[in-house]
Amino acid sequence: MTVFHDPAVDSASSTSLVRQQEPASGADFDWEILTPENLPALSAELFINRELSWLDFNARVLAEAKDPRVPLLERGKFLAIFSSNLDEFFMIRVAGVLRKVNAGLHEPSVDGRTSTALYLAIRERTLRLQLEQTNILNTELVPELERHGIVLTTVDELPASEQTALTDYFRSEVFPILTPQAIDHARRFPHISNDSISLIVLLRSGNVDKLARVKLPRVLPRLVPVPSRPEDPTLRFVWLEDLISAHLHDLFPGHQAIEAYPFHLTRDSDIEIDDDEDAHDLLATMRELLSERTFGSVVRVMVDTRMPNMVVNWLLTQVGASERELYVTDGPLALEDLMELLRIDRPDLKDPAFTPSMLAGNPDDGAWGVPDIFAAIRERDVLVHHPYQSFSIFTDFLKAASTDSHVVAIKQTLYRIGKDSPLIPALIEARDDDTQVAVLVELKARFDEENNIGWAQQLEHYGVHVAYGITGLKTHCKVTLVVRREADGLRRYVHLSTGNYNAATARLYEDVGIFTSDPEITSDVSELFNVLTGYSEQEHYRKIWVAPRSLRVHFLRAIEREIVEHRRHGNGRLIFKMNSLVDRELIRALYVASREGVQVDLIVRGACCLRPGVPGWSENIRVRSVIGRFLEHSRIYYFGNGGNDEIYLGSADLMERNLDRRIEVVFPVEDPELLAYLRDSILPLYLDDVENSWTLDRSGAWSMLRTYGEASTRDVQSELMQLYARTSQGSSQFQQ
Repeated sequence: MTVFHDPAVDSASSTSLVRQQEPASGADFDWEILTPENLPALSAELFINRELSWLDFNARVLAEAKDPRVPLLERGKFLAIFSSNLDEFFMIRVAGVLRKVNAGLHEPSVDGRTSTALYLAIRERTLRLQLEQTNILNTELVPELERHGIVLTTVDELPASEQTALTDYFRSEVFPILTPQAIDHARRFPHISNDSISLIVLLRSGNVDKLARVKLPRVLPRLVPVPSRPEDPTLRFVWLEDLISAHLHDLFPGHQAIEAYPFHLTRDSDIEIDDDEDAHDLLATMRELLSERTFGSVVRVMVDTRMPNMVVNWLLTQVGASERELYVTDGPLALEDLMELLRIDRPDLKDPAFTPSMLAGNPDDGAWGVPDIFAAIRERDVLVHHPYQSFSIFTDFLKAASTDSHVVAIKQTLYRIGKDSPLIPALIEARDDDTQVAVLVELKARFDEENNIGWAQQLEHYGVHVAYGITGLKTHCKVTLVVRREADGLRRYVHLSTGNYNAATARLYEDVGIFTSDPEITSDVSELFNVLTGYSEQEHYRKIWVAPRSLRVHFLRAIEREIVEHRRHGNGRLIFKMNSLVDRELIRALYVASREGVQVDLIVRGACCLRPGVPGWSENIRVRSVIGRFLEHSRIYYFGNGGNDEIYLGSADLMERNLDRRIEVVFPVEDPELLAYLRDSILPLYLDDVENSWTLDRSGAWSMLRTYGEASTRDVQSELMQLYARTSQGSSQFQQ
């Protein structure tokens, strides 16, 4: 077996924080096991490729669209999510692989694949998943929708009266927006923007064939409702490209329209700021880089099977692509627009209605159920679990701070804020001569850059102090600090979370946050903001773990401690819940823990590069993934610690980017009841789940725990909805 030595860990220039100064709280820690010299050199076969593992994750998303137990319109939603995920994957990850291929960089990845071999594997896997997606749509979803009175059809299949109604719609609502573009010697092929759908139109005038392009405008619905008679309950939809194709004579009068062929283009959209350049005005720099995104190299051209080879080859030449970037499908392109099906008023075909709960108490006192939010936090730490509990719990906290005359400062990090954020008005309202408001807006949050630029400008307009972070690092932590003048002096209140301050995604993403007034944690957070907004280079904190300076070493030290405690007591236990496990050094540490007998459970939603169940290496490691109605987004790290349990929550996954290139915060759960609740109620629900869970075997294959048609089984998300529904009715979440 070939041994692959990872230079990122094994070389003298290792970036491992084990070799850097250790946190002050553990400066006397005696490293015995997980030193760089003792971490084993692992064979390539012990690592699963990150890109291929991510494609396996998207395959699990696609399986939700096939599952007959998922409500019908929700199945369409999962087809849409699969497509949206894949688009972003090509824009960023596949684009990076192709850059290496084009540059002739053939150094093998951690699993031994060259960049060329990896791209071919990605392409083969993507084509298979794409075929599966089309089959689900054409052979399962469309017929099932029709049985429930929802028909996806074509203009040609409609009766004359409905065709006439669609013609009226086209001429009044679509035609004025369209811009047909001729392509000839005088008018070159137009620029095709990223993630756009266009039609290549074949025209004939006399004996001369011509080509033109028509772009589908985003401002129009992709699924066009067909006007129908009131007595007909059937809902019919046609694809926008089909409607346009049926009316080409209106766009090109005097020409015979032979055919129109759709195509979908994806470009390299990964933008990076050069840290060596003078980027003192990050706002202007980001605007410039965003304008360049639309000109990124083509990484994928999707067409359907109707497009003739002659047109395909011509199109590839025009956009600067080759057959390597060509993906052909037998059905509609860019299926993320199936999300529009959720607008249909058919609750019988959707997930049951769900209302997030508030904290137990008097509902007249708002989401907290108490008249004084700050008094409640002073009394004890408060845990909030989204989407089972309402995001208004946080917004009420921020609004209380913004209107409280005793509050003298509010500081917050904002990563993905969303549109129509309720936080911005509260931050603006808080800004006055007596209250300092400082906000760290991360302008480099991928695909949210323009939105964040807008919020940053609005906040600055109203006098809020806005910072954009540290050069070369993304600020990914989710932290809010409120400083309040009270009878005994200044007191600080902090909210720390695993998820974004985004009211929209908080209804869909599972995340956990804590409110605390603990003096040490609040002091840590206060000092962290000095790092984010000033010139502080603080490395060590009292209780929180912060990337990139100390987070890696904290994880390694905690894993080593677990090994040492297992040697003493035989009860070593690690449970890590996260989005992705990619970091090679921590994977090595987990392999060592397994070989020592520590029992390791990993709940990894997305990519997992560790291979469980390998004899001699990972027999004691189990890996599962939970895919369901809500996006599992929280990061929960449990350490048995010889019976002195510890749980940390945070914004960081175990990936090189989180540990080395981002500002992340991982924070302890110290309230004994909250810790027991997470340890004894929440984590066991995930480990017992069957309904939504998949398991990873040593071959790298994922298997669904239940089978289609099986009777109802343990369902962590349903059980959590029921648990928090009881909480909102007045019982304590700690007494379930």
